[in-house]
Amino acid sequence: MWALRAAVRPRFRLFPLCCSRTAPRAPAPSFPARGLAAVGRGGPGNLEGPWGRGRGLRADGGRSCAGDDEEEPEDADEDAEEELLQREPLLPAGTQRVCLVHPDVKWGPRKPQMTRAEWQVAEATALVHTLDGWSVVQTMVVSTKSPDKKLVFGKGNFEHLTERIRRSPDITCVFLNVERMAAPTKKELEAAWGVEVFDRFTVVLHIFRCNARTKEARLQVALAEIPLLRSNLKRDVAHLHRGGSGSRYIMGSGESFMQVQQRLLKEKEAKIRKALDGLRKKRHVLRRQRTRREFPVVSMVGYTNCGKTTLIKALTGDTALQPRDRLFATLDVTAHAGTLPSRLTVLYVDTIGFLSQLPHGLIESFAATLEDVAHSDLIVHVRDVSHPEAELQKASVVATLRGLRLPAPLLDSMLEVHNKVDLVPGYHPTEPNVVPVSALLGHGLQELKAELDAAVLKATGRQVLTLRVRLAGAQLSWLHQEATVQQVDVIPEDGAADVRVVISHSAYGKFRKLFPG
Repeated sequence: MWALRAAVRPRFRLFPLCCSRTAPRAPAPSFPARGLAAVGRGGPGNLEGPWGRGRGLRADGGRSCAGDDEEEPEDADEDAEEELLQREPLLPAGTQRVCLVHPDVKWGPRKPQMTRAEWQVAEATALVHTLDGWSVVQTMVVSTKSPDKKLVFGKGNFEHLTERIRRSPDITCVFLNVERMAAPTKKELEAAWGVEVFDRFTVVLHIFRCNARTKEARLQVALAEIPLLRSNLKRDVAHLHRGGSGSRYIMGSGESFMQVQQRLLKEKEAKIRKALDGLRKKRHVLRRQRTRREFPVVSMVGYTNCGKTTLIKALTGDTALQPRDRLFATLDVTAHAGTLPSRLTVLYVDTIGFLSQLPHGLIESFAATLEDVAHSDLIVHVRDVSHPEAELQKASVVATLRGLRLPAPLLDSMLEVHNKVDLVPGYHPTEPNVVPVSALLGHGLQELKAELDAAVLKATGRQVLTLRVRLAGAQLSWLHQEATVQQVDVIPEDGAADVRVVISHSAYGKFRKLFPG
């Protein structure tokens, strides 16, 4: 076992499973000079043990002996979690001039429905522009019958595409607008085009990583990254062997480099899942506290950049919220208190935005974050009606929500809000039971609050009652604490008051039990 651990010491150069900011990197693949100048980073790099500075491991990579056990500090778990989040960038840093290549499937079962190539290109372009310093300098829409084959395109189209890319010195990398590339495909394309090639999964995952703020969101991104690391494992180890580095087996341990890397990845995945389970339990505690205080929860869902955060800010007046006009600006679930016309306090939950063709692995990784939606009292589907693919975006969001297996009553009572109507002159919704608003300009907010008020009261079973209470007792103060008091009409001669309240069935039952008669 000691020999096995020695294999992951810093001086042994393997490929990156985690971020090592100071260790030197191995030589990069042989790309032309124009590609290397823009990449600005090494290729396979090196591996330091993913938990080389974490719990139970010495700085040299060896594991502490049984007799050396010491009491762990209270923040040891947090240090271990932070260690899991240290890893190499998925995309090169600095300015990048991107050639966007979109495979256009015009017939057959792989043809996209309800969309057109120019709209898919526009969304892919928006993804690229979300990255700091990245810009699209060329866009190529190329027909293909079988986008899942090794070179994606037919022989003629591929040769023409290769010639155009190689004759364009301003291109520093290629964004191939497919969900995932197999490792052999990536290798072949980079060899043919002479620059790095990225797929939709890698670009979106990198955006997620850049925008994640809380530890839970960052761990979710790290978990989603595991399949990508696993798929690149064989290619990187093969590159290492071709360079003549090291033996096939590690110091007589009987494990090959590949087996060691696979085991380390499996251990890392288990540690990330364990950390997420701990954070999930904390979130359950907070959810129980909200339930105990009976705050209604309204979850805002919608396509990315539809204006959810802007709408929550308009409804709550929370000046701390700073909406950004970019894709996936919100990756962390946050709750913001607001007051409805009935004076009822509700919590608006801001959630991660959806995306068409979002890689399935990312949806699975963020399922734990989205589970807060299942525990809400009302879902509000915010739509950007100014977008040319508004209907496709709606279908994508609804399909994802149904995939989360939400309770049928919660889906059936979902309120639809048409946002950004100020960008569509003379807009009038054709669907029934929708509320048109402009969250940015404040149009339609009062109508929306009234709809939210009625929907929340119905969903939570709250009722509006007028109760006669004694002024000398504790009834009035109890109602202020456990219900929403709308109005108090004092009757001095009787030493009482008529109090109009919004109260839940359970709170009303407690009131009758505490104050009979």
